[in-house]
Amino acid sequence: SVPCSAILSSYLLGERLNLLGKLGCLLSLVGSTVMVIHAPEDEEVTTLEEMTSKLKEPGFLAYAAILLALCFLLIFYLAPRYGRSNILVYLTICSVIGAFSVSSVKGLGIAIKGFFAGQPVLQHPLTWILVITLVASITTQINYLNKSLDIFNTSLVFPIYYVLFTTIVITTSIILFKEWVTMTVVDIIGTVCGFLTIILGVFLLHAFKDMDVSLGNLPQVLQNEQPAPVTRDDKNILIEVDNSSIAPEDKPKVFVLYT
Repeated sequence: SVPCSAILSSYLLGERLNLLGKLGCLLSLVGSTVMVIHAPEDEEVTTLEEMTSKLKEPGFLAYAAILLALCFLLIFYLAPRYGRSNILVYLTICSVIGAFSVSSVKGLGIAIKGFFAGQPVLQHPLTWILVITLVASITTQINYLNKSLDIFNTSLVFPIYYVLFTTIVITTSIILFKEWVTMTVVDIIGTVCGFLTIILGVFLLHAFKDMDVSLGNLPQVLQNEQPAPVTRDDKNILIEVDNSSIAPEDKPKVFVLYT
């Protein structure tokens, strides 16, 4: 999603993609590949009853309550005040709601498999709870994502949303499905390093997006770097004497006027 949104916005919307932005896209792909290689395997959940028991665990219930409280705080308090000036407000709402949409998709996938296997999934209340949750969460995500796209740069919105959304989803998987319990230390380190590589790529993609850097002008950009001029106040300009040939008694004097 990060490279595709950056490249398409560059060609279709005329937004610039310099050398550092292309390097950021490459790092995002590398980090994603590392994460996939070391990603934990899904815990085997094959029935809606097992999914129900997972959703009823105290740890996930507390986590879901915290996410709902944060979402309500963002929607009803922070979004009306800071949504149009701070890009993180709308995108955090989308990411937090994404935890419920991903969990709902996981449960509905189990329900669809059970339906084709002849199980009475339509009579199970969890199926309809998941459908309602999925529709509400996706509608909210689309609403606030479109609001963010209307205000902020497209190439800035999608990478930040990707990082926030991925963080929330990984946390949700850890709490709900306990996928990291069986992981080795090497896989944990690899997954974390892959995610940090993605964040580094996103940072390069947008922190320097306004710089005119390419392979052709890279040597000139490095050679033309000059130290920033030293800003001096009036007192320093008056006192400083550049001509050392002036005798001490002939140097300009500074008078201080008191009022």
